[in-house]
Amino acid sequence: MEHKLFYKDPYISQFSAEVLEQRQDHEDQYFVILSETAFYPTGGGQPYDTGWIDGIRVVKVEEVDGELRHYLEGPLPEDNKAVNCELNWTRRFDHMQQHSGQHILTAAFEQLFGYPTVSFHLGQEKLTIDLNIEELTEEEALLAEKKANQIVRESRMIETKWISPEEVADYPLRKEVSVSEDIRLVIIPDYDYNGCGGTHPKNTAETGPIKILGWEKHRKQIRVEFVCGERVLNQLEKKHEVLQQLTGLLSAPEGELVDAVQKLLEGNNQLKKLQEEAMESLLYYEAKELLDGHSKGVITKVYRDRSIQELQKLAKLVTENEGNKMVVFIAENEDRLQVICASGEKTNRNMKSVIKDILPIINGKGGGSPNFAQGGGAATISGMQLFNQLEENGILR
Repeated sequence: MEHKLFYKDPYISQFSAEVLEQRQDHEDQYFVILSETAFYPTGGGQPYDTGWIDGIRVVKVEEVDGELRHYLEGPLPEDNKAVNCELNWTRRFDHMQQHSGQHILTAAFEQLFGYPTVSFHLGQEKLTIDLNIEELTEEEALLAEKKANQIVRESRMIETKWISPEEVADYPLRKEVSVSEDIRLVIIPDYDYNGCGGTHPKNTAETGPIKILGWEKHRKQIRVEFVCGERVLNQLEKKHEVLQQLTGLLSAPEGELVDAVQKLLEGNNQLKKLQEEAMESLLYYEAKELLDGHSKGVITKVYRDRSIQELQKLAKLVTENEGNKMVVFIAENEDRLQVICASGEKTNRNMKSVIKDILPIINGKGGGSPNFAQGGGAATISGMQLFNQLEENGILR
């Protein structure tokens, strides 16, 4: 542990060290082992640090078989024994803020409602905790957020402490520790006591504000999404930019945006209704035109890039107006052929049987009832070629 500078002082961002080894892993990625390091490796829900070693970028830090491996963008010169190292401090401090914020919010849910956290994930923009419950109310979320931000404002100390297994019972831990040696506690006195190997700021004020963004059900648990510190400002900036764009697009001040959107949706619904009515009228006249142009008992037609829903309505309109007609429509839509078969009540043709005869030709699937059936398959032939085969096989007679 004495070689892990991030445990001595998480605020160390620059240091010098000796290169003990430089090797390549099984994927030929270069990594170095240092005599001591402030680079934090992936662990305990916290991502690795990045930065530079003698100007070469550190892209990943992992602990493998007891070694802290600093993976580099390229190899160090062989004669580099003593190196200067620098952390990407923005990334490190962000992780410190998020990790301490997670402890604070998790403890708030536990203390207020007895809701335990069973897992934690720190992503690039947001972080989540999974609560071992099946429902979370708006009121509960707001109360937990309020409690967490109260702890932040109180600027309470965040302490770390190494203890022996025998000392574990002396602390009111939020959950059992997962290791039996090198036990490290992160403590917010009189609020939260938890086993943790991550890096944290020295007080809760440095965590910055905590904001819950939402929650959802996930595998019989509730996943809460939130941000802390600088990420709250980033989220605010993004949302402010969207609001500014909306105020311009809707010609309404921010406080009236909801009403403006509601009016827009109502107008859109009215337009959709008018569009549907117009489409119904067009389909009616299209059905009449088809009937006027076909004196035979079977009406066939090939369409290209036509909605299958429209063709369904069209087929039904034709057969409802002329009960002695049978309709077969084929739609050529991208790389598929879609077939609709419909018959009037005065015909003696079974559409379920007709579609069963058609679909094998295009290796298709489908089904239906005696009066209406549909299906689709690969467009290995054109719609007209399919009709020709149906005529040759006597399927449409």
